[in-house]
Amino acid sequence: MTLLYTEVEEELRAAVRELLADKCSPSAVLDRADSAAAAGTPYDAELWKALARDIGVAGLLIPEELGGSASREGGASAREAAVVLEELGRAVAPVPFLSSAVLATQALLTAAGQEAGGNVAEELLGRLAAGEATATLAVSFAASPYAPAAPCHEDGATLGEDGTVTGTVTGVIGAEAADVLLVPVRLARKTEPCVGLCAVEASAAVRVTPVPSLDLTRPIATVSFASAPARVVARAEGLEVPWVWEALMRGAGLLASEQLGVAEWCLTTTVAYVKERRQFARPVGSFQAVKHRLADLWLEVVGARAAARNAAALLAEAPAAGPLGDDAAVAVAVAQAHCAAVAVHAAEECVQLHGGIGMTWEHPAHLYLKRAKADQIALGTPGEHRDALAGPADLPAPV
Repeated sequence: MTLLYTEVEEELRAAVRELLADKCSPSAVLDRADSAAAAGTPYDAELWKALARDIGVAGLLIPEELGGSASREGGASAREAAVVLEELGRAVAPVPFLSSAVLATQALLTAAGQEAGGNVAEELLGRLAAGEATATLAVSFAASPYAPAAPCHEDGATLGEDGTVTGTVTGVIGAEAADVLLVPVRLARKTEPCVGLCAVEASAAVRVTPVPSLDLTRPIATVSFASAPARVVARAEGLEVPWVWEALMRGAGLLASEQLGVAEWCLTTTVAYVKERRQFARPVGSFQAVKHRLADLWLEVVGARAAARNAAALLAEAPAAGPLGDDAAVAVAVAQAHCAAVAVHAAEECVQLHGGIGMTWEHPAHLYLKRAKADQIALGTPGEHRDALAGPADLPAPV
């Protein structure tokens, strides 16, 4: 295994970066953040269409036989998805890649092998790979992969005997842009508990209510289902929800690459600024204290790159639909525990070393700080990931 970028990955990066430079400049993102709330269009549909169809990023994790580009024999994998997330993090791009091409796709891949709804999962994966539809996993973005909220509590959704879903889910990302919502449900039965995963078309009896979000480029919403017609994708006896756990765990590992992209943009932009900004007839970057802060931050970003790449590489080697091995799970926990903090620190340094302009609404620095902080509390906090490492590392947490 190598953590270096392959030629194919660099070509993918170049294509995505060129598209984002053309259609998702900092000024464009700022303008969209200002107008999105009023217009009710938080995501850039045209940009997502170009990414999903023209470049093909929507199918990076989907097997070739279902229309995607993932393959064990030299095709795309989690490594390529990680490269895309790096670039999207650099641009804080308002597109539903994480919610659709990662979280929802992984839930479908895990469910595809089950007899109850394999055909439904495969049909949906084909639509996602072709860019014909966008999906989201209707769970809270703050849910931890180590204790995913089972869909059997009072606030979850229920699949009735008539095949319709009723209930409410809070904190969902990508719901405004989703054509299909994948809903973990509890099945209405009087015997043993049973849970499932259902696909609900957004055009059905679904209400998406945006709620205030820290991250202006990735809004969250409350999704309500009022007897919405649904198709069962998978089901399981008991309270285990493997589709949710696998999606959150793998999503957390790839989220580290987005956090790396945020940190790299903040570092690069800040270094360029302190070379130009002059104080006392000298560039601000020539002051020793500023040099030390940026040198320390560079070391943190280098460590974050290694952790994120390691997680992506081990996820790429794991079976697409099977449970993660111990090595991959440890790599995910390490990447999130480190990269989340580095992204926030890089964004804070970016704001501070830019001086007053770092906090003005017209400068994009605040968008990166908000994205970094929102990502830090998503898919498990750094503390939860560190706790998960205590067992494998044989270092129990202090009492």
